[in-house]
Amino acid sequence: MTPNALKPVLGVAILIVLLALISLPLRAQTLGGSLSGIVTDASGAIVPNAKVIIKSVATGQPTESKTNLAGFYSVANLSPGEYEVSVSAEGRGAKVAKVTLTAGAKQTLDLALVAPSSNAGGPSLSDLGFSPAQTQGNPQQQALLDRRSHMLKVHQRLGLITTGPLAATIITSLNAKGRRGTPGNPTGRNVHTALGAVTAGMYFTTAYFAIRAPKVAGTKTHGPIRVHKALAWVHGTGMVLTPILGAIAYSQLSNGQRVHGIAKAHSAVAVVTGAAYGAALLSVSVKF
Repeated sequence: MTPNALKPVLGVAILIVLLALISLPLRAQTLGGSLSGIVTDASGAIVPNAKVIIKSVATGQPTESKTNLAGFYSVANLSPGEYEVSVSAEGRGAKVAKVTLTAGAKQTLDLALVAPSSNAGGPSLSDLGFSPAQTQGNPQQQALLDRRSHMLKVHQRLGLITTGPLAATIITSLNAKGRRGTPGNPTGRNVHTALGAVTAGMYFTTAYFAIRAPKVAGTKTHGPIRVHKALAWVHGTGMVLTPILGAIAYSQLSNGQRVHGIAKAHSAVAVVTGAAYGAALLSVSVKF
């Protein structure tokens, strides 16, 4: 075969080689699959900036991604096989699901984050009388539930903080009056009165968040919350009576008199109030 006759053959061979080289990366791309979807919460609202981890079951190799402002995530070039997909977001429960990807497939996996299953250190939503159907209602009901849950958490935290000045008030009462109701130490009396005022202010602020928390129709409280509410009538009444009786006793002592009349009940009422308050805190700290 002459050199001129070989030129067309060489040209065709070179073209075949070039096409083969070009097709290699294209073929490699088609082998990888992709996974995408939308992340929502229990109410159906989109969850932006949620963390998405796609881990290969075979190799354990994780691939991380995040949802955009529309709650959308997308991960490409995933090898065929079985994957474990976990999604989490701040303030919401996590979600884990499994998916199998095939070569070149574009798989869609939408995920809904569940509400946190428990409230560490306090009553759960079921303790507060909310059924699972109510905790996953429409957006308006969910917003109402979120507000109630938030206000009750503030109530609980302030209640724990209030135990400090309450205990200090009871302790300083020992120096507020002398033996057998005599005038005693004026400085100790003033300290006791100031601490009592702080305790009363914090107590009624704490009570405000419980009273003003939105009510959800049809809910019933049970277990420790019932006991907690029953004890509230005791220490709530005591918190009203104790400052009144204390003011009467303070006036009598300041005038150089012994504590007498109804004011003598000030210490007893204060002790009962403190005991009922402590029992109320204990009732939501111990599950029964």
